[in-house]
Amino acid sequence: MRLLPKNRDLGWTPYAWLVYLLFFLVMPFVVEAPWSTRVLTVVGTVVAVPVYFWSYWLTGRRVLWPVVIFFALGTFFARINPTSSVFITYAACFLGQAGEPRVGFRYLGALLAITGLESWLLHFPADYTFFALFFAALIGSVSIHYAQRRRLTNRLIAAHEQAEHLAKIAERERIARDLHDLLGHTLSVIVLKSELAAKLAETDVTRAVSEIRDVERISRDALAQVRDAVRGYRSGSFESEVRQAREALEAAGVQVEASLQPPSLTPSQESVFALALREAVTNVVRHAQATVCRLSLRRDGPYCELEIADNGRGGSLVEGSGLSGMRERVEALGGILERDGSRGTLLRIRVPV
Repeated sequence: MRLLPKNRDLGWTPYAWLVYLLFFLVMPFVVEAPWSTRVLTVVGTVVAVPVYFWSYWLTGRRVLWPVVIFFALGTFFARINPTSSVFITYAACFLGQAGEPRVGFRYLGALLAITGLESWLLHFPADYTFFALFFAALIGSVSIHYAQRRRLTNRLIAAHEQAEHLAKIAERERIARDLHDLLGHTLSVIVLKSELAAKLAETDVTRAVSEIRDVERISRDALAQVRDAVRGYRSGSFESEVRQAREALEAAGVQVEASLQPPSLTPSQESVFALALREAVTNVVRHAQATVCRLSLRRDGPYCELEIADNGRGGSLVEGSGLSGMRERVEALGGILERDGSRGTLLRIRVPV
């Protein structure tokens, strides 16, 4: 069992506020008072303590239940124990948990009005009325203020946790896109070169060995790139990507026609173009059944335009994870990705520079 809810992180202060209840308890014993008053005071204290701790577990309108109980205790003891004004203070201090400040102050105003009217009609002692109204107004207002601060802090923490969660999702998606582009292209090249080495093994051993060495080199490069992608340091060089694209296309028996006039690009723009080229060439090698692939990069007004065109089968293509990942990268830079499959496949990427 817990006296206080763990999720609210209240610390030790709720126990300190019980000192005011101690004044109520000892008052009949330090001044001359009948035994009935002393017995009723002990009973009232025994009732008040569990209600006090119960109040910390409630929010919204449910907190009005202990508020009503505290108000009833204050009313009952007003004539026989003037320090019972502490119950009105306790009632006020929990109103901050009723809701937003406007709700809390509305309830606080009602509590003060009822207390004042009751004291006037029933002729309660002046010291009870003064301390009940003064401390209820003061501590109630402070409690409402700090309750709102706790709510705002909790919302900020929740927003921060949500931002961290979304950042993790975005990072996983980034890694998935990079790994898809890296491994899809590299494995395609490894398969092609391995098949070529197997065919050459009986007729041209020297070239077959060269192809196997290329497979080893490409595998090592891919391993390093995968590590960079996972660490988040990947920033592909467009020139190196062009070289790898040539190797992949030539290994697949596709003639390469290149017209590259790269303008000055930022690292993020160069990385997007490099990964787009990699994904597009992978699709040409795997699916296009093309014999010619044209690569073009040039400045077109305020845009830098990359085109990858082949004379393959073209047609409509369901946008898979590779193309959708490419589109996300391009659009993140304010660019446009277009695909035309009417005559072969033409992929055009335009990014503002």
